[in-house]
Amino acid sequence: MSHREAAPIVRTLPAPTAYLCGLTWDGSTLWHSDQDAGTIFAIDPSDGLVTRSWPCARVRADLAYDGTRLVQVGGRPKRLLLIDPETGEPAGEKKVLPLSGRLTGIEFGPEGLWMCLRGPTVVQLRDYATMEIEREYPAGGESPSGLTYVDGMVLHGDFGDSTVRALDARTGAQVGEFRVPGHPTGMTWDGRHLWYCDFPARALRAVELDAVLVNRA
Repeated sequence: MSHREAAPIVRTLPAPTAYLCGLTWDGSTLWHSDQDAGTIFAIDPSDGLVTRSWPCARVRADLAYDGTRLVQVGGRPKRLLLIDPETGEPAGEKKVLPLSGRLTGIEFGPEGLWMCLRGPTVVQLRDYATMEIEREYPAGGESPSGLTYVDGMVLHGDFGDSTVRALDARTGAQVGEFRVPGHPTGMTWDGRHLWYCDFPARALRAVELDAVLVNRA
């Protein structure tokens, strides 16, 4: 377990634009969304080059991959926008009830769809088919941002605190936290590193988790 340790940055890639929102991993490619650009980018993690991009004018927050489609938090009030990664075409929407602007982070784990919401800050597990809430845990911080799933833990960023917090997915207990450079928004796990969007630096950064969460499963 870790308390307020600084995470070592092992990789940094330039973001293609300036209003960094979502970040996810499809097994080979980083996908990143930008609100002001209204675009979702496919990024080669080896060199940071954009390999393709799709317009998405409704980008609002984080991004996920459900195994087939990109899932973008977007619209007003916020909802899930389903997008075909091969064509960029819309593939449907899912409402997040009750309708609001609270949703900030999303990622899939083996249990279902994990979400982070603000005002108050909570982490929820939802059934992806029905969008019903199955678990809800209180979480720390007042400005939650992106979220991802790593080896039985749900990790969520806090923009204002420059912090990432880790919760046990089964119990909701906090099992660690660490600081990161800049202010995190979207985040994802590629099986080796935790990637996050550093908003003020306009960069995508990779963190070595073993250095700050020494007891992770």
